Amino acid sequence: MSSLAKEVMERNQEKPPGIILIEKIKRSPVSFKIYQAIVLIVTFFAYASYHASRKTISIVKSALDPESPTKSAKPVLGTGWAPFDGSDGTSLLGELDVAFLFVYAIGMYLSGHVGDRMDLRRLLTAGMVGTGLFTALFGVGYWANVHIFYYYLIVQMMSGLFQSTGWPSVVAVVGNWFGKKKRGLIMGIWNAHTSVGNITGSLVASALLTYGWGWSTTVPGLMIAFIGLMVFLFLPVSPESVGANNDEADEIHSSKKEGEEATEPLLRSDKDEESSAVGFVEAWKIPGVAPFALCLFFAKLVAYTFLYWLPFYISHTAIDGRYLSNEESGNLSTLFDVGGVVGGILAGHISDKLNARAITAASFMYCAIPALFFYRSYGHISMTMNIILMLLTGMFVNGPYALITTAVSADLGTHSSLKGNSRALATVTAIIDGTGSIGAAIGPLLTGYISAKSWNMVFTMLMGAALIAGLLLTRLVVSEVAMKIQESRPRPRASAVEV
Repeated sequence: MSSLAKEVMERNQEKPPGIILIEKIKRSPVSFKIYQAIVLIVTFFAYASYHASRKTISIVKSALDPESPTKSAKPVLGTGWAPFDGSDGTSLLGELDVAFLFVYAIGMYLSGHVGDRMDLRRLLTAGMVGTGLFTALFGVGYWANVHIFYYYLIVQMMSGLFQSTGWPSVVAVVGNWFGKKKRGLIMGIWNAHTSVGNITGSLVASALLTYGWGWSTTVPGLMIAFIGLMVFLFLPVSPESVGANNDEADEIHSSKKEGEEATEPLLRSDKDEESSAVGFVEAWKIPGVAPFALCLFFAKLVAYTFLYWLPFYISHTAIDGRYLSNEESGNLSTLFDVGGVVGGILAGHISDKLNARAITAASFMYCAIPALFFYRSYGHISMTMNIILMLLTGMFVNGPYALITTAVSADLGTHSSLKGNSRALATVTAIIDGTGSIGAAIGPLLTGYISAKSWNMVFTMLMGAALIAGLLLTRLVVSEVAMKIQESRPRPRASAVEV
């Protein structure tokens, strides 16, 4: 082993300072289950803070570009913010979204590559502090009276780069601590951090908007930087890094059913086998990675269009004959994420019960098509109808998105073709979510231009994307159906004499 590899391994063995303090207070080692609880809690709040800081821009848009048909909306300090208050303001806001998300997608590939080769705790801390800095710098433009578009563009691009460290890191850490047993359900519940973060970001940004839009980005920026310090103090990256006994881990199955693609355990007891991090191209060749990555491209196109434009859409659409204020629109949009929490948990639980990730993800994507149609067609009739349809839309849109970025990524990161090498988790996660993030960049960008002409065209685009997302999993769905049929057939009686 090279000296560099030894140095990396030694660095990964460092216990977080907070864990050392806990052990001194307890005067005994921390149990494996407590470590698992710490991992789930710390990573939950870590990624929730990522999404809270990311969500703020969708709330601030209404203050930067206040042009709206509403007459009953509560006034926001100021009458818009140059250069976003002109006729091309909506397009400029769309360009901010695409700049952020394209850099985020590129950075995702890089973060996955780096994440499998260095201390994830340090990488995650650096990413969160950097994200907090540039999120706050966006708000500084309010007090510094900055009206230069390229200032906000560069700040958003840098924020996207630091944001990209989050997802590969947290999935890899959780994957190091939890095996396949009930992974879909556990990660479905854990993945609620996405919606919790969106809801928190919306509520905080909306509440602060009346004091000036700068507060709506600065405060969430300070929040994620603080939580980043908690990650550095308390996050145990893997059982090996803290010397935990993994006998309490999920049951490890050494055998594998024929034709089953993604069921290898995350925790290995064979310590004699040395493994090196899997390369980028090699990770793409893992069966199932490409179709799920492309499916997520279109799934995130839909999800992130709602993430960045739903408050804006609500404020520009009369519900029961009344236009909502910017603050009311931001608060109402959180129900989409409430539906997303239910969808993520439901998709994870169903996929565990059926042992069929592709069937579950494809079914949810197909159900999202009528949900989108009904929300656009009937969401304006009354507030009750809008809430019900928004919850259903959030459930079907975010359900497969949550499933693919969590349980599916963890499954594929430990695929049997890797021959027990578990050092592909961050790389595979980055490939799948990075590809999805390109779609997440394109959706809001197209919406910025198309919505100026017709919101009906926007929803048509979203329904088409949901259909394509489901169709991309067709081969895997057929394979899973064939496996289910084979399993349902009675097995031949074993011979009397076995060799």
